[in-house]
Amino acid sequence: MNLILGAIIVTVSVLGGFMAHGGKLLAIWQPFEVVIICGAALGAFIISNSMKTIMKVFKGIPGLLGGPKYKKTHYLDLLALLYDLFTKARKEGLMGIEPDIEEPQESAIFQKYPSILKDHHVVEFISDYMRLVVSGSMNPFELDNLMDIELETHHHEVGEPAHAVQRVADALPAFGIVAAVLGIVNTMDSLGGPIEEIGGKVAAALVGTFLGILLAYGFVGPMSTALERRAEDEAKFYACLKACILANVQGYSPQVAVEFGRKTMASTLRPSFQELEQHLRGTKE
Repeated sequence: MNLILGAIIVTVSVLGGFMAHGGKLLAIWQPFEVVIICGAALGAFIISNSMKTIMKVFKGIPGLLGGPKYKKTHYLDLLALLYDLFTKARKEGLMGIEPDIEEPQESAIFQKYPSILKDHHVVEFISDYMRLVVSGSMNPFELDNLMDIELETHHHEVGEPAHAVQRVADALPAFGIVAAVLGIVNTMDSLGGPIEEIGGKVAAALVGTFLGILLAYGFVGPMSTALERRAEDEAKFYACLKACILANVQGYSPQVAVEFGRKTMASTLRPSFQELEQHLRGTKE
């Protein structure tokens, strides 16, 4: 929603201000300039990135229309799922949760929380580290270090699309200048012709610079920032997950372990202690 609203505001403000000063929209309708700028930017984007990153970008940008990936309900479901796992392990022993972490799709605990179950990476993270906990082969400090290494790699991977889009935004003003220079070359070739024709070609050349700057700072740059924010939100979600698992390994009760996770949450998403307790009670019933 923010993506659409922001794009509308940018477009209306720029074009509205131009028209208010007597400008004509047809004067800035220069499709060949758009082809030069956008085509060159797309080509440079493809050259400088792996196909995996390219696909992530094209999948990630439409996701901006849906708002934040992780909402308060996702956090509540995550904490409730971990609470159920920790409680079962406390009652039945660590071997009691082995079927749940080996086959999460078949687990009654995971099936209670479809918002978590459909997130393959989160489920895999839970299963992998709870499997290590069940094996008893790692102490909390080793587990903490291993999690940090994995999360650092994961954060780098999910942040790469934002960096790729930002590089395109940085290049767009230069591609606008390329389009403008080509427009001037075209104008010079027409010297001696009608003044109206020369004036139109000069205007078209200037539109190239205008479009490069507008696309960079009005659209592509902000989209890069939005993608980066989504990557940071995902990192915070995993930080919450990490805090809960480590607290459980250190011997805290399930209620206290999920409280560790609750404390890592951003204040805008963090439920109150009573709210979390009510949610945990509701999942039991």
